[in-house]
Amino acid sequence: MAPVPDPHLGSAPDPNAPSPYLAVLEQQTARRAAASSPVTSPHDGAPSPQHDALEAHVEAVADDLRTLVHDLHAHPETAYEEHHAAAAFAALLARHGYDPQVGVHGLPTAVRAELASPGFDPDRHRTVAVLGEYDALPEIGHACGHNVIAATAVGAAVALRRLLDADPDAFEGRVVVLGTPAEEGHTGKEHLARAGAFDGLDAAVMCHPYGADVADQVWLGRRVATATWTGLPAHASAQPFCGRNALDAASLAYQGIGLLRQQVPPVDRVHAVITEGGTRPSVIPATARMDLYVRSPHPETLVDLSRRVEDVLRGAALMAGVDLDLQWDEHPPSLPVRTNEALTARWALAQQRRGRSPYPAGVVSETLAASTDFGNVSYRLPGIHPLVKVAEPGTALHTPEFAAASASPEAERAAVDGAYGLACAALDLLVDDDLAAAVRHEFEESGGAVDVARYFD
Repeated sequence: MAPVPDPHLGSAPDPNAPSPYLAVLEQQTARRAAASSPVTSPHDGAPSPQHDALEAHVEAVADDLRTLVHDLHAHPETAYEEHHAAAAFAALLARHGYDPQVGVHGLPTAVRAELASPGFDPDRHRTVAVLGEYDALPEIGHACGHNVIAATAVGAAVALRRLLDADPDAFEGRVVVLGTPAEEGHTGKEHLARAGAFDGLDAAVMCHPYGADVADQVWLGRRVATATWTGLPAHASAQPFCGRNALDAASLAYQGIGLLRQQVPPVDRVHAVITEGGTRPSVIPATARMDLYVRSPHPETLVDLSRRVEDVLRGAALMAGVDLDLQWDEHPPSLPVRTNEALTARWALAQQRRGRSPYPAGVVSETLAASTDFGNVSYRLPGIHPLVKVAEPGTALHTPEFAAASASPEAERAAVDGAYGLACAALDLLVDDDLAAAVRHEFEESGGAVDVARYFD
């Protein structure tokens, strides 16, 4: 009789089985949330009647925001191809009194519109930007919820316009609405920044869909590298000693990165795929290629991790006796997000008014961290990038499940609530001088503006 195989040895993983570690993290989040206190702010912000009016203005355009959520979800477009989305984003702004420009700052699918109070003076009054995203992912569409992000930005902008139209003295200052393309796999905001899109701004606000309401969560910096090893081809049987195997270098590098992970900080991430490694087993590969992502939660640790990864790649070339061509940052790198806590608190209070309870920093594990090009904005000027719940806890970004959630009733509600939160944060900054001073002081104390474009030179 043949032996019965042990079902615990060599069995294929069940894709539907829950992750024990994820379950532990969810329990940890629940414990931390229960022990935490609601986010508060020592600042007054705008007067309560203005918040009341702003909320009414958001509700007045709620149907338009829901329509935009579903329109963009039904027409997913990837980076720099967001022509339908940019047009829809701009059209809704135009319907509510803005004069949006499409194709600004050198990007055909970027959108810009402005609202200024009567007598606006850039030397005396503040300017805040409200940012929207609308690019989707290949194959699985809006699995990161950028359709919701777009609706929150438009909703906030429209509510602020209606507020100023109803009361020209509601605030002194300027609101800049930016539709920012190409976040997924790219850094569209960095291209916008280098073209001057964020010049003259005092702060930038946006929010992102998630599986929970979170005021402040870790976002990692990210760099992209392509390593190409070149050796010598040879017949793998007759004359292997005449070859220099480039695939050996790629294989050694892949293993070296795996070993490196033992010694890097727990939140650092390195992902790699070998995209080229030969075509026939009988020929020693003369060329091999690897694409890599390198991520870390601080700019300086991202530099350090990049150097250590580069050492692995060059060491692999040396061991295999081949040459290495290493290209960093085909697209500009992303810095981590530097959250401005003073301004984030105003967002959180607005969300509490809408019946939400955003987690403060430290409740959600920092190991659950992705990257965003908003980080590059946040190292140029004060910024916030909170999360608004559209899906069940534990629903991962960039999955079909999250794509479905991004068109759910919860996503519709998030678009309205998020719009109100962004509008409140912007209004409070424009109205409250003490808050504005605290926002600026915190930014300067955390390091001030960084030369993002040259940081990794």
